[in-house]
Order: sequence, then structure tokens, then C-alpha cells
Amino acid sequence: MINQVTLVGRLTRDPELKKTTEGTAVAHITLAVTRHFRNQNGEVEADFVQCTLWRRAAENTCQYCKKGSVIGITGKLQTRNYDNKEGKRIYVTEVVAETVRFLSSKPHAVEAEPQKEEVTIGV
Repeated sequence: MINQVTLVGRLTRDPELKKTTEGTAVAHITLAVTRHFRNQNGEVEADFVQCTLWRRAAENTCQYCKKGSVIGITGKLQTRNYDNKEGKRIYVTEVVAETVRFLSSKPHAVEAEPQKEEVTIGV
């Protein structure tokens, strides 16, 4: 069986790092992935894909990425379910990331003017 997903998209919000009760880092993100065609109104539509990142991938993504950052994810499609507070069963289909690549360029920091150093040479 094959279960492989590759996505490139933009983060819809700043990623937030959480920890499981065992202390494992996890982040749930949503990627906006544009479609390769336009609708009847000439607009480009997007799919919003739920993704789960674990451990270092979660930590690094939360540290270095923000809303609008372009990232690439490879992983597997997974479906889970739980009962909400009203007792209704909720199904969630998401991509569990195996690798994450940051594709946005790094923001350029404003560089201060180089400081002049004075060197005194004894005569």
C-alpha cells in the first residue's frame, strides 16, 4: 500500500507549539494550497489542508515560520476521530508530516552601519 502526500502552500496563521502530556512537541497547522486552474469567475481557489507536525519539525516550524510563510511538506494522510462535548463523533483527516522544508526567503534584517574602529599604533 502507498500513502504519500506532498504539499507546498502558505501557512494560514502563525504556528503554535504545544506539548503532549509526555512532553513531545506538536504543532497543528493549516496550509493554503492553490489549485492549478481558475473557477468560472476567473479566480484561483485554494484548498486548506490540516497538517500535524511532531518533534523537531514542529519546534523549527514554530520558531522560523509565520503566517504567509511558504513551506513544503511530505507525509502521510491519516484519519482520526473523537467524540466532542455533545457526544457527536467528529472525524478529522490530516497530513502527518514526515519532512518539512521552509521555502520562503528569510526576512532581511536591517543592518546597522558598520562601526569604525580606531587602532592606535604606538610609536
